[in-house]
Amino acid sequence: MIVVHHLNNSRSQRILWLLEELGLPYEVKRYERNKQTMLAPPELRQVHPLGKSPVITDGNATMAESGAIIEYLLATYGATSGLRPPVATLEGQRCTYWLHFAEGSAMPPLLLKLIFGRIQTAPMPFFVKPIARGIAQKVLTMMVEPNIKSQLDFMEAELSQRPWFAGADFTAADIQMSFPLEASASRAGLDASRPKLMDWLHRIHQRPAYKRALEKGGPYDYAKD
Repeated sequence: MIVVHHLNNSRSQRILWLLEELGLPYEVKRYERNKQTMLAPPELRQVHPLGKSPVITDGNATMAESGAIIEYLLATYGATSGLRPPVATLEGQRCTYWLHFAEGSAMPPLLLKLIFGRIQTAPMPFFVKPIARGIAQKVLTMMVEPNIKSQLDFMEAELSQRPWFAGADFTAADIQMSFPLEASASRAGLDASRPKLMDWLHRIHQRPAYKRALEKGGPYDYAKD
């Protein structure tokens, strides 16, 4: 039995969705973030040394990292699912690209935006506050937000050429890209000014497997168009 070690409001929601798309049986073991720090609980370190989610166990195999888990599940159980186009095709090359882009390029500036945004609102001594908040704002303005904007513009342009990230058909690339784009819509300015991306979000949220994954995973704040 595949066990998904699922952290609330996290990347592991994508793994539940993939398993629903594949129609595989699995068990969900839920973990809750610390409400003060928003970090994963220490119990996750018993599954993987880094104590992060997603992690799956499948028999003797323990796999971490969203992209690696997706590749493992598709190679092991989803060869005929159509969710991973042949690598030698143009669609397969695009699928590989977006599977890596999601975490390698899209997520780092979103994480920086979250961190520096918290610095701006965090309690601190009054004499430090103007300096800390000024530095945070400068980093956001000069580096983080322009990077997010250029990436959203790039993704909007890509979806202007094809309905899904890899091509004409829905693939694992769309599952992997869901978290950074849902996070962007929640806290990084993705809105109706980029209609292709917003339409894509609406379409993935209407997929039956996506809805079943939400039922299995519990509350997920990013599941909004």
